[in-house]
Amino acid sequence: MSQQLVQLGHHQLPLPTGSEDAYIQAVNRIPVLDAEAERDLALQYHHEGDLDAARQLVLSHLRFVVHIARGYRGYGLALGDLIQEGNIGLMKAVKRFDPAVGVRLVSFAVHWIRAEIHEFILRNWRIVKVATTKAQRKLFFNLRSAKKRLGWLSRDEAETVARDLGVKTETVLEMESRLSGQDIGFDPLAAQDDEDAPWTPAAYLEDRRFDPAESVESDDWDRFRGEALQSALALLDERSREIIRHRWLAEERATLQELANRYGVSAERIRQLEKNAIGKLKAAVVEA
Repeated sequence: MSQQLVQLGHHQLPLPTGSEDAYIQAVNRIPVLDAEAERDLALQYHHEGDLDAARQLVLSHLRFVVHIARGYRGYGLALGDLIQEGNIGLMKAVKRFDPAVGVRLVSFAVHWIRAEIHEFILRNWRIVKVATTKAQRKLFFNLRSAKKRLGWLSRDEAETVARDLGVKTETVLEMESRLSGQDIGFDPLAAQDDEDAPWTPAAYLEDRRFDPAESVESDDWDRFRGEALQSALALLDERSREIIRHRWLAEERATLQELANRYGVSAERIRQLEKNAIGKLKAAVVEA
């Protein structure tokens, strides 16, 4: 991964260099800023033009660029190139970020990072690869002249072309469809606001598994549910709490009969206690 210098104000910011693995390891070691530190740095850059503050903002978010770039690896382009383009988008986001809006930089920067990656893909990749097999390559150079004479091919005309060129009729029809098709824009046009407008590739080709905003939201939600569960467990009596732990939270779940033997009651009584405890947990979690 070659060195990249990106303009930030009147300065250029050098990004880490080396192999992709070394680069990814390096950016993952850079600490993520908490909300207060991020806001302070953003204010320093926004109001004072402090380039060192901008540099810290950029470096702390490079890992998110890697996450987003990985979602576009299916286009046959080098991950290092996708990351570099995404880094340019991150730089642009830092320059335009206003901390007074009240959102985290990562949420604001996602749009700019993706926009730069999308532009790079559009410049370097065709959605349709017209001729891939030997027969298709043969058709590619001969079918155009045949179509000028015949127009849109009927089944009989396609069979005639297939015999003349020594290929299957289905191959002729498939190649005709490819030659007649047109590339469409990756992003929707401004006029495509209605629900009946056709989907563009941006709507279904993107892999959102590594979306940093969704990852942060998911982590926050998991942490909240864990804390809510622990608080709810504390409301149960000791026996009910232990039944829930052994029945649902232990690596090897205990049977009703095993717990019945332990507490000297029937298995049916353990089932009733378990049901009541689960009901209390659900109520407590919902209230939280």
